[in-house]
Amino acid sequence: MSTILKHIKNIGSWGNYHKIKSQLHFMKSGTLPASVKDKEYISHGNGRSYGDCALHENSLMTIQSNKILSFDIQKGILQCESGALLSDIIVEILPDKWFLPVTPGTKYITVGGAIAADVHGKNHHKNGCFSHHVISLKLALPEGDILNCSKNENAELFRATCGGMGLTGVILEATIQLLPIKSAFIDQYTIQTNNLKETFRAFEENQEASYTVAWIDALAKKANTGKGLLLVGEHAKDNNFEFSFRKKINVPTWFPSFLLNPWSIAVYNKYYYRSYTKTSEKVSLDSFFYPLDAVDNWNRIYGSKGFLQYQVVIPKKNAYQGIMELLDAVVKSNHVSYLTVLKLLGKENENYLSFPLEGYTIAMDFKIKKGVFDFLNQLDKIVVGYEGRGYLAKDARMSKAFFETGYPKLVAFKNIRKQYKLERLQSLQSKRLGL
Repeated sequence: MSTILKHIKNIGSWGNYHKIKSQLHFMKSGTLPASVKDKEYISHGNGRSYGDCALHENSLMTIQSNKILSFDIQKGILQCESGALLSDIIVEILPDKWFLPVTPGTKYITVGGAIAADVHGKNHHKNGCFSHHVISLKLALPEGDILNCSKNENAELFRATCGGMGLTGVILEATIQLLPIKSAFIDQYTIQTNNLKETFRAFEENQEASYTVAWIDALAKKANTGKGLLLVGEHAKDNNFEFSFRKKINVPTWFPSFLLNPWSIAVYNKYYYRSYTKTSEKVSLDSFFYPLDAVDNWNRIYGSKGFLQYQVVIPKKNAYQGIMELLDAVVKSNHVSYLTVLKLLGKENENYLSFPLEGYTIAMDFKIKKGVFDFLNQLDKIVVGYEGRGYLAKDARMSKAFFETGYPKLVAFKNIRKQYKLERLQSLQSKRLGL
């Protein structure tokens, strides 16, 4: 079998909706392989994107370019290749009392992916997006040029790359400012709320906390719409750095779709809500930041047809009404959000396609079944009415019109693409949205 044929594989998204037969090209030691010359392609990291932003007929696999190049223990400055996983970085830096300044809900993404999606975490209202802590990055353009980019050098290209979904070049390396900590544990405080009004009040009363995130019972209705649990976190100061990632259980195969249903999730939601009897406890960094990582292949729970994560943000002035209307629409439909998470976001940054703006973001997981795409289009209309927008890193189906309405800096992004002749960088998502 030829090398070319051997490297043609079916790859898909974490949501298991989009799948494509792709020619795999492998990047090693920060150099582009000759095999992508003159081809359209997109970078592909560890495959944790929910939608089609990292899928193309030609995939540049970055996961093997994963070296930690330097680590200044005194200053907390780390330089690494783009394929390094956040989990590998944590293992390297935590014993020396440093942590990631911003982290999403999984540690199994690459640094390049974190920058390309400009990920945010439970502390966006305090610390912004991942890009805010990127000192510089090294970017390979399709024609072979390699540029250093930062807020001061090639600044427009830097702003386009952070949140640019891999459409401005291949990130080879990044230098990141880390966060000093005094423990491998989080002091967690849990607040039970009875409806969305109480949930919003709890967020506002704890907006000075380092980390906040709410689990919402999306099956709750009427007077209890928006009830949930707000988790508030601060880094502990006990100088205890004993740490190991939790042992994981594995979902070995795709679940039958019928096992996940409104009845089963109602039972789970009731149990989960009542299980938080402790208002204060000390939990590990792993438990607080990455609860889903405890289950390998948890996406298989949704069945072989896959699922869609619907994540949008609504500006603060409209957030309560907008999110209430979204939750009400879900309750009145025959579509269930099996996991619903609410976060408070801080001010918008200068990056052209970065998702967060000052307000609240809600993420909801829906099984793929008949009518779900039309239903999500209806939710889009609600979001547009409240001046919100969708998240490209979670998107698998948004329309071009919905996308363009939410991103006023899109023209500047497209101009960068033209200026640097980046048209060969394409994904299924970029073609769908006309990027």
